[in-house]
Amino acid sequence: MFGICNLAIVPIRFEASDRSEMVSQLLFGDHFKIVESTPKWIRIQTAFDHYEGWIDSKQYQALSETQFQLIETTANILNGDLIDFVSYGNNQLMPIPLGSSVSFLDINEINTSNFQFEGMKLCGVKPKEQLLKTAFLYLNAPYLWGGKTPFGIDCSGFTQMVYKLNGYKLLRDASQQATQGEPLSFIEESEPGDLAFFDNDEGNIIHVGIMMENNYIIHASGKVRIDRIDHLGIYNVDTGRHTHKLRVIKKLI
Repeated sequence: MFGICNLAIVPIRFEASDRSEMVSQLLFGDHFKIVESTPKWIRIQTAFDHYEGWIDSKQYQALSETQFQLIETTANILNGDLIDFVSYGNNQLMPIPLGSSVSFLDINEINTSNFQFEGMKLCGVKPKEQLLKTAFLYLNAPYLWGGKTPFGIDCSGFTQMVYKLNGYKLLRDASQQATQGEPLSFIEESEPGDLAFFDNDEGNIIHVGIMMENNYIIHASGKVRIDRIDHLGIYNVDTGRHTHKLRVIKKLI
């Protein structure tokens, strides 16, 4: 069984309960496999990053395997504005956030609601220098555990969405993203767009941000913000102290 998100944003939860923590989100147009189901909840595996969790069984559109494979072979086209709208029905509008997929709208057998989108579309792989321009679109977005939009985002959701909007695939969590790319020996070797990872006292990767020029970093901590970075980690310019301990910097592009 398969499905696609036909709403603006759908929470993915750790357990099959409205009270369970949100671990990620589906954005409009995200498609997935269904790996388990109950009358009220389905456990899904997202097609983009193979992330698993539970969503409300009323918050998706079912797909056949043929339809799922059709989306898989269609070029990924994303909404490029902070927020835009799809129209449907009798001049009704639904807002969709930055990074929503509108790829399926041209597939009539899937777009049964006749969604129409006339906004900015992004497609294909962009040069590495475009990453920071995209990152700045999320500046001051509030931190939200499991979030993936400019209205609430976590550290790895931020890095994943920035890379996704430029045509690159990152895994969902910071610890998973840390398994990708090639490690660098020194901060001085890094380029804007490289990823910096940070660990806790137990050595677990718990945070990630995007390197900028001149020892600055943009990351989601309280909000998407810009701070200094040195060999110890992130130096918060507001509090005047280090907040995250540097583990490794990795080059993915």
